[in-house]
Amino acid sequence: MNNLFAERLKSARMMNGLSLQDLAVRLQGRISRQAIHKYEKSEVLPDSEMIALLSDALGIRPDFFIRETFVELGEINFRKIIKLPVKERNSIIERTRELLERYIELEEIMGVQNTFNNPITLGSVESFDDIENAVIELRKEWKLGNEPISNVIELLEDNFIKVIQIEANDEFDGMQTWVNNHTIPVIVLNINNLKSGDRKRFTALHELGHLLLPLKDVPEKMAEKYCHAFAGMMLLPKEAAYREIGKKRNKLSIQELGIIKQNYGISIQAIIYRLFNLEIISEYYMKYYFQYINQMGWKIEEPYIYNGKESSSRFDQLVFRALSEEIISISKAASLNNMKVSEFKTRLMTVE
Repeated sequence: MNNLFAERLKSARMMNGLSLQDLAVRLQGRISRQAIHKYEKSEVLPDSEMIALLSDALGIRPDFFIRETFVELGEINFRKIIKLPVKERNSIIERTRELLERYIELEEIMGVQNTFNNPITLGSVESFDDIENAVIELRKEWKLGNEPISNVIELLEDNFIKVIQIEANDEFDGMQTWVNNHTIPVIVLNINNLKSGDRKRFTALHELGHLLLPLKDVPEKMAEKYCHAFAGMMLLPKEAAYREIGKKRNKLSIQELGIIKQNYGISIQAIIYRLFNLEIISEYYMKYYFQYINQMGWKIEEPYIYNGKESSSRFDQLVFRALSEEIISISKAASLNNMKVSEFKTRLMTVE
């Protein structure tokens, strides 16, 4: 019990990005730094009053400290990792772990099977044509045809890929990993940075590329280019691009690109890259169009907003199903949502 509590306390402290002294300050001296240190070293087990204080200070439920579901994270692959401070990186990892633990615990309660099989059979990546073939294979296996993907996050969740959305430092866009002995793929997205739906979709699929493509022996910069291409190909399939644009173009209007953006949920800039890679437009025209985008001030905030939904209700649906079937209590449902019972009851009333 002491060891479990110690591990949980350290994890919760790191989730909040706090040092021992930071936590003591947040507790306003009611628990000293030295006492917290002893808790984390398993030398002392706090009483229920101290646990309540720690829970409030760390924004967690008291039963977090005794949760037995444990997620073992594999190799973590951050984007923009060089700029990310160690404390922030650890916070993201621990928050990801905590959210996954609640998610997986719920699935275990409900007897949900999570068997993920990578549909891509590609042995190695040596060219963009390899990526194109992998995308064709994946879209076929997931029965997507050449049509727009209405909700990327839901698509990933439906195919047993966990998508965790958190608020984090602006230097972080996303990461991916495998958990529990490489059995469950996980993508983490920073919703602070990915406010536009098209950017969230692209980032999620970029991370999916890292998960599914055989990139182990590919240099990092080239792997990033391949995953960018993978995301663009997933959002705008080759046959769809030919259908919407034609096989050869000398000029493009911002209006037609805006319509494609709204229909397919892919940014105008990503469309331009995609059309160049398909040789629909020349390199000269691609560079010209990017200069035009810069001149118009559209590099960060493009015209034509994509308004598609990018979320999944799978976790909530499982919670309410478990409640309806009386498999869990309201108290347990609140715990799985990291809420107080009163907060969860208020949410139930709001939903009704």
